[in-house]
Amino acid sequence: MSLPATSALAGIDVSALDAITEAVESGSGLPEVVRAAARALDASLVLIDRSSTVLAVAARSPDDERRLLAGGEGIETHELRVADAVVGQLRLRARSDAGPGITRLVLTLVASEVERVRGPERASEEAVADFVTDLLRGRVDPEVAGDRGAELGVEVASGGVVLVVRARPLTAREEGWRARFLAVAQRGARAALPGSVAVLGDRADMLGAEAHVVLPGADEEVAQRAADGVLRELHAGLAGLAFSLGRSRRAGHAGELCRAGNEAVLAANVVEGNPEREALSFDETGAYRLLLSAMSEDPAELQRFYAETVEPLVAYDEQYETDLVRTLEAFLEADGNVAGTAQRLFTHRHTVRYRLERVRDLSGLDVGSSDGREKLSLGLKAMRVLGIARPGGPAREAGASGGRVRRSDARR
Repeated sequence: MSLPATSALAGIDVSALDAITEAVESGSGLPEVVRAAARALDASLVLIDRSSTVLAVAARSPDDERRLLAGGEGIETHELRVADAVVGQLRLRARSDAGPGITRLVLTLVASEVERVRGPERASEEAVADFVTDLLRGRVDPEVAGDRGAELGVEVASGGVVLVVRARPLTAREEGWRARFLAVAQRGARAALPGSVAVLGDRADMLGAEAHVVLPGADEEVAQRAADGVLRELHAGLAGLAFSLGRSRRAGHAGELCRAGNEAVLAANVVEGNPEREALSFDETGAYRLLLSAMSEDPAELQRFYAETVEPLVAYDEQYETDLVRTLEAFLEADGNVAGTAQRLFTHRHTVRYRLERVRDLSGLDVGSSDGREKLSLGLKAMRVLGIARPGGPAREAGASGGRVRRSDARR
């Protein structure tokens, strides 16, 4: 297909545009298409797919390539679309102005080639993601799970370990960051175990992102290395995010991976309520383990128990930016000692007593009785198991002024 030298192409090397179409028509591959595009636009280019994998580079030097990959000043980023679907992006550092018409034409050609070349691979990735999701939800017959996994290159016949990894944005994020989060998490796991597979979770109530990572055949030692590797890669590759990770016990065969997935979810829920930890294994969740069956088999009952105990405190904290839940947690950790609670919270004993009175008024449970403390403790555990984050805000309630401290001090 030869392109005419119309006014829209004035001053442009039309043979370079012909080179793009020839590379597409001959199936020369994305690197050759990108090299031809770089000549047509008189620019250095890097082609990145929607999972942030670099597919091709056309740069004049290693330093030029590093600048393109880093982005920043002087680098244009163009989204590649086929219909309404984003298939990747092209980063460009121009040496002359090709004009919007030519740039758009080149972007369209490159996007079409990305879709053609990567389409079958994405279909395979989607098939793997569907299989792993169904496996973790218990929707795959254990008798055939191993064979189905082997057909897709996921060797789960001998079981393994499941990680649940969560990311919470601390700043505004660009579109597509969840795909990058998934790719980086999988890369970290594969550094320890090459056959690892990661899929995005679909929890509708999450503002962040959740990845489920299956470590086929992994023992505890390999699983720990993989968990460490995932967090290390995430911290190195994604700024402006907070992470938490839950790790299951080892599943002995494919049929147990659903159970392992639930364990990893529970551990991730618990660790999110602990500001001092970023990762937790199921074995480290202590008494929370007793609530796993309730979370898996009858979450509605667990939700009702939470609603009858701690939910009024959470709602009050969210409305008035108080610290009733945090104070209750500290009080229970201090074995019901008010002075010890005040020391943990860097506040005054009178403030602690006032807050505990509000806890009693709102929940109907008296922290001064063993029965009240037990129910409130279980309510807090139910909150963690259900994955409900603890609210927080400056102590503004009446009676708190005597012992008020800055939030930054209270969290040291």
